[in-house]
Amino acid sequence: MSDFVEPENNPKEMRHGFTTGACAAAAAKAAVMMLATHTQVNESTIWLPAGFFHTFTIIDGEFSGDRAQCATIKDAGDDPDATHKAKIVAMAVWTDGSGIELDGGPGVGRVTKPGLPIPVGEAAINPVPRRMIRKEVQEVLEEYGIDRGVKVVISVPSGEEIAKKTLNGRLGIVGGISILGTRGTVVPFSTSAYKASIIQAMQVARASGCTQVVLTTGGSSEKYAMKLNPELSEESFIQMGDFVGFSLQHAKHLGMRTISLVGMIGKFSKVAQGVMMVHSKSAAVDFGFLAKAAAETGASPELQEAILECNTATQAADLVTEAGLPGFFDKLCEYACRHCLEHIGGGLTVEVVLVTMKGEILGREERSG
Repeated sequence: MSDFVEPENNPKEMRHGFTTGACAAAAAKAAVMMLATHTQVNESTIWLPAGFFHTFTIIDGEFSGDRAQCATIKDAGDDPDATHKAKIVAMAVWTDGSGIELDGGPGVGRVTKPGLPIPVGEAAINPVPRRMIRKEVQEVLEEYGIDRGVKVVISVPSGEEIAKKTLNGRLGIVGGISILGTRGTVVPFSTSAYKASIIQAMQVARASGCTQVVLTTGGSSEKYAMKLNPELSEESFIQMGDFVGFSLQHAKHLGMRTISLVGMIGKFSKVAQGVMMVHSKSAAVDFGFLAKAAAETGASPELQEAILECNTATQAADLVTEAGLPGFFDKLCEYACRHCLEHIGGGLTVEVVLVTMKGEILGREERSG
């Protein structure tokens, strides 16, 4: 995960794409069809959970004897997906048994930690893509009246390299990417996809025995959070992006006893205001609130007036620092703690740590309720 950035364009006007799960299902169908007919397959049409059929272009088709293999190229549309343009390969081979076997090959990760929807030891092919693949393969077998076992192996030649751009390693997925997707389609800059990744990270944290999670808005704040909490395992650190309230609620739901939030003044000044979705388009910095908080910690009328005229929260923070009012930042953390506890109805401990762009601590507060 990384910081979620809203596009300038309207997402509804942007080009949608297709998931790795949909690509795997299309390639698997084509491979089994080639295996059954010993004829070249150049297209594969499958039904997507989103509610429509889509035809995928099939490339690199080859077959010999009891084995066939083909591929398709993933198109993520206008979404900045790490797997955009990745080749998704399916190999199909007859087996001596019955039924459909499914596994992952090179570039598809293996699950090594509990908490994910796939058991430890299995290929990281999520439940919906598994069902899609099995459905398409079964339909081919029935169409050609074939009553024998078949094994399908999904591979992604560039998967191990792509996985380095993701947090798969922290989730316990090693050796490649996950085959994902619940609808078969990729919505550009989807908030639902980001939220799903937050939940998945929290489930791994819980399954790893964590009772505390550290929520950050992105990579930089997470790096600082890790330095502040060296005793915690890597599963404890979760990049929540702008979804503060959503992340707090799920952390409580999953039984966390302590939630730490580590971030910078721009977004965390909004949390102190009581804003739980801190994207720039969702809420503006309230300079009146910042001036009030400064007044509560001894700011002069002149400083309060200067804060009211600021353009950014960082500018206000610089003025307060120059004036020598360190209590201001602790006050913001105190407000943020209170609002976080109110948002989730209490029941645990919330810590808020405000850091500079260089990772230096500005303010810190912890509250239970």
